[in-house]
Amino acid sequence: METEGEANTMKKKKNKKMQKRKNKNVKCLPHQIADDPELTKYWAQRYRLFSRFDEGIQLDREGWFSVTPEKIAQHIADRVKLSFDSDIIVDAFCGVGGNAIQFALAAKRVIAIDIDPVKIQLAHNNAMVYGVADQIEFICGDFMKLASSLKADVVFLSPPWGGPEYAAAEIFDIQTMISPDGFEIFNLSQKITNNIVYFLPRNADIDQVASLTGPGGKVEIEQNFLNNRLKTITAYFGDLIRQDVS
Repeated sequence: METEGEANTMKKKKNKKMQKRKNKNVKCLPHQIADDPELTKYWAQRYRLFSRFDEGIQLDREGWFSVTPEKIAQHIADRVKLSFDSDIIVDAFCGVGGNAIQFALAAKRVIAIDIDPVKIQLAHNNAMVYGVADQIEFICGDFMKLASSLKADVVFLSPPWGGPEYAAAEIFDIQTMISPDGFEIFNLSQKITNNIVYFLPRNADIDQVASLTGPGGKVEIEQNFLNNRLKTITAYFGDLIRQDVS
C-alpha cells in the first residue's frame, strides 16, 4: 500500500519531469518565440504558414499573426489564375510575402508593396526561398500614395487588421477597424482595376463588404476553412467572380 509520503515523492518526481520537458521545449524554440509566449501557438503552425519554413523563411513579430496560411494563399492565387488571363497583380499590403509568393508561383507578375522596409526585406528573402523573387517587384511605400500611378489587372488587398485582437470583436468593421479606412482602400483600388480581391477576418461585416460595390453591384464572398475551422473570408470583385455565382 502506498503511503502519503511515497505519493508526495512520486508527485514531485512527475512534476520535475514535466518541468524538465517544458524547459527542453523552450530551449528548442528560437529566441524570438521563447521570449514572446504569445507567438508560441503560431510557431506550432509554422508549416501551415510556409511549407518550406525550414529552408530559410523569416518573419517579424507582426508577420507571425498576419501572414496568410499557405493553403489559403495558394487557393486565392489559383482562383485568380482560373478567372481570366491576367498578367500583373498588385499585392497592396504584402507583409512578409505569403500571398505574393503564391501569385508568383501561379505564373503571374507581382508588384508587392509595403510601407515597412523590414517587411519588404523579409518578403524578398521568403520569395527567394520559393524561387520566385525575380517575378516580384518589391516596392517600399504607401499604397494609398502609389495607387494613382499603378497599372495592373488585379489588386489584392490584405490591409493590417490590428493584430490578434481583431478576433475578439463580434463584428469586424472594415471602415473603422482597418487603418487606413477599408472603404478608401477599395475606392483607390477601383481606379486601378475593378478586379479586386479583399482578404478579411472571418468576423468581417458582410453587409459592409457587399456595400462596397454600390447599388446593383456584385461581389462573391468565400469562406476559407482550415482543418474544418473558419479562418478568414475572401471577397472577389469584377471578373474574378465565378460565372456560376448569380
